[in-house]
Formats: sequence, structure tokens, C-alpha cells
Amino acid sequence: MVTSNLMQTDLSVWGMYQHADIVVKAVMIGLLLASVVTWAIFFAKSVDLISAKRRLKAEQRALADARSLADAENTAEQFKANSLSRQLLAEAHNELELSQGVEDNEGIKERTGFRLERRVAAFSRAAGKGNGFLATIGAIAPFVGLFGTVWGIMNSFIGIAKTQTTNLAVVAPGIAEALLATAIGLVAAIPAVVIYNVFARMIANYKASLGDVAAQVLLLQSRDLDLGVSAESRPLRGTQKLRVG
Repeated sequence: MVTSNLMQTDLSVWGMYQHADIVVKAVMIGLLLASVVTWAIFFAKSVDLISAKRRLKAEQRALADARSLADAENTAEQFKANSLSRQLLAEAHNELELSQGVEDNEGIKERTGFRLERRVAAFSRAAGKGNGFLATIGAIAPFVGLFGTVWGIMNSFIGIAKTQTTNLAVVAPGIAEALLATAIGLVAAIPAVVIYNVFARMIANYKASLGDVAAQVLLLQSRDLDLGVSAESRPLRGTQKLRVG
């Protein structure tokens, strides 16, 4: 008799959802929507980060042959208008323009380094958009699913009390429906945590590559400044030698 009643009950995922309490249904729908958003973020950000990293590597190779900031700016003209390398070069060039007439080259280098550092940090923050949502889903989805399970089990016990029977055919469907909420919570949380860790590594590598480009730009500017000082001091030294002779 118990087996016959269990067989008559629809214990498929859809059947358990249909028979679940309204609160448990709301929990399941919310978790499923969170899972959909997680995978949407994964596919969108994967394409963006992979393509951005490839462009940055290509730009870094192109700038490797530059011997001065002017050479680098000429090379960067072939890059896209929103190129990160072009923006870093623009920061260095702008600092040189603002510091015209300043003889303290070390101060110029420090200010340029600070501006490049802030620009790299801004790029990294932009690349990290969406990661907070993934972290939130990974952290709270299991607990939301557990809430649905607890609520469903409470309803099952209430049903047992009303029917005054511990028949497995009465208890099992309610518990199964309740446990489905926990299962959906884990389905939403596990991919979110994994994807968050994957993106964290990708963004860290991306930031390191940006830092390399920024260091390359700062190196070119520093070389230009030092060569300018050497060119100015060379005629003066020649004049001093002529006077001594």
C-alpha cells in the first residue's frame, strides 16, 4: 500500500516543484535565476577578458621595440582608440606637458608613476565588475536553499500532525520537495564559486600585464628625461674644458 502510494506521487523534479509550498517555490525560482545570471556573467566576462588580454599582449610586443616615448606614441597610433596602452602613454605625455619648466626630473617620474598606478588600478576595478555578484551567490545560495529545505520540512511535519500518521507515503514527498531546495542552492553556489576563482586569477594576470606596460611607459619617459639632461650638460662640459686649456 505504501509502495503504491509512493508510485502514484510524482517525484520528478518538476513534480516536486509543483507540489512544493509557495515559499519553497519562491526560493527555487530565486536560486535558478541566480544560476542563470552566474552563467551569463561567465560567458560575457570570459569573452571580454580573453580578448582584452590578447590585445594587451599584442600591444606590449609592439611597444617592446620603442626607444623613446615618442616612438611608443607613434607605434600606438595603430592601436584602437580605447586601447589601454594608448591611455597609459597619454598619462605620461600629459604629465610631461604639465611639468614643463620643472627641473626636478625625479619628481616628474614619481608623479607619472603614481598616475600610471592609479590608471592600472582603475582598469582592474573595471575588469572585476560582476565578481561581487558571483561571490555573493557562492556565499549565500547554500543558506537560501537550506532555508527552503527547513521550511519544507516544517510543512511536512505539520502535515504529519494533521493527518496523525507517520506513513512513508505522507512523509517522503514533502521531505523530497524540501531537499530539492538545498540541491538547487548547491547547483547555484558551486559554479559561482568556481567561476569567481577563475576570474580572480584571470584578472590578476591581466593586472600584472597592465603593470608591465605601465613600467615600460615609465621606463621610456625616464630614459627621455635622463637623455635630455645629458644632452644639456654635454656642451657645458666642452666649454669648461676649452676655458681650462
